[in-house]
Amino acid sequence: MLRPVTALLLALFALPVDADDLALRLQGSNTIGAALAPALVEGLFASQGLQAIETLPTAIANEVLVQGRDAQGHYSRVAIAAHGTSTGFSALKSGEAEMAAASRPIKDSEAQALRAFGDLTRADAEHVIALDGVAVIVHPDNPLPQLDTVQLAQIFAGEIRNWDELGVGSGPIHLYARDDRSGTFETFKTLVLDPHRQQLAGTAQRFEAADALADAVSRDRQAIGFSSLATSHASKVLAIADGHSQAMLPTPGLIASEDYPLARRLYFYLPAGQHNPLARALLEFTQQAKGQAIVARSGFIGQQVTPLSVPAQEHQPARYRRLAAAAQRLSVNFRFQAGNASLDNKALRDVQRVVEYLRQHDKLQRKVVLVGFGDAKDDAERADLLSRLRAMAVRRELAKNGVALREVIGLGEQLPVAANNDEQGRIRNRRVEVWVY
Repeated sequence: MLRPVTALLLALFALPVDADDLALRLQGSNTIGAALAPALVEGLFASQGLQAIETLPTAIANEVLVQGRDAQGHYSRVAIAAHGTSTGFSALKSGEAEMAAASRPIKDSEAQALRAFGDLTRADAEHVIALDGVAVIVHPDNPLPQLDTVQLAQIFAGEIRNWDELGVGSGPIHLYARDDRSGTFETFKTLVLDPHRQQLAGTAQRFEAADALADAVSRDRQAIGFSSLATSHASKVLAIADGHSQAMLPTPGLIASEDYPLARRLYFYLPAGQHNPLARALLEFTQQAKGQAIVARSGFIGQQVTPLSVPAQEHQPARYRRLAAAAQRLSVNFRFQAGNASLDNKALRDVQRVVEYLRQHDKLQRKVVLVGFGDAKDDAERADLLSRLRAMAVRRELAKNGVALREVIGLGEQLPVAANNDEQGRIRNRRVEVWVY
């Protein structure tokens, strides 16, 4: 929690902080660095028994210093700079940071530029710390309930310019967007603009900080913007549909399962060869229950496994409706690496989370049903087969941990959560749900 400081302390921190005085330097995503990263560091320090823990502002906007004192009077200090995801990877390369915070996956070009640090896409370097939804926000008085991704792309490209084109009032649409260094913008660009071959309109107002953008939208009746769900504040959040999926609000359950069209993962990147002990401790703490509780308190979605009741609906296949009527769906969806049936980095960790949940609730033996889904294929039978094979891949991992399944179901291209006309959408549709009796 940010605390007021004296003029003397402000003057002190107006000076550059000597890197030799710092136990860890973390740079990157504003979404993570604005509040979540400081809260996680404070939580780590508290778990280590440090005293006088505080987060102090510096003379530079979006940069803070988190410190705590041990029983011998020695300070541990972590410098956090939150200027956008791309700046974190640049800081790793230049040696100005030991760890990067990112609100999108590392790009191929960034991984190549950092190849001297090893493969940052590996599970021992890329760590999902939380889930988030990019929220599409408007003024609280705006009556618009929802949009699809086609409309959203047209709005932010400047092709739809007036609210009367959407049937809600009149007047010009004012666009608010994060800046080019932001992982939030990169996520929006990847999930909304790129699939529809659009570019952000030059008239959009750009923001480095998510809080500033959300506050501006909440004051402008003509506004529409996008930000992290955790920083939507007083703005109204719209439901979003992609392809043939139903319009979805960024609820905790839909973000946790990554079914919400603009769901995303938040990351810490730490090169496998980086032996900074505080960085390693922060990673471990963040994955623990106490760390994930801080994630939830900070407005993001933690990765704890919880059961969800899913109502049966007419558009669902009969087998799925029967399952929904008798069982509960877990909040985890297993997804796969691009181009193959291997579990991705998050899914590998989720296997252990699911096993622990099943063990705690005495559901290891024949209480679990896996439901596999895939993207559309020319041959529906092939789509069904591939979806079942993905579920079998998850079954193998669970079986290694003593889980005996009740059933494996493959539903092919049914119940899509994204459009199938681009690779990102197809990857999102290739998923395995976990249901428990």
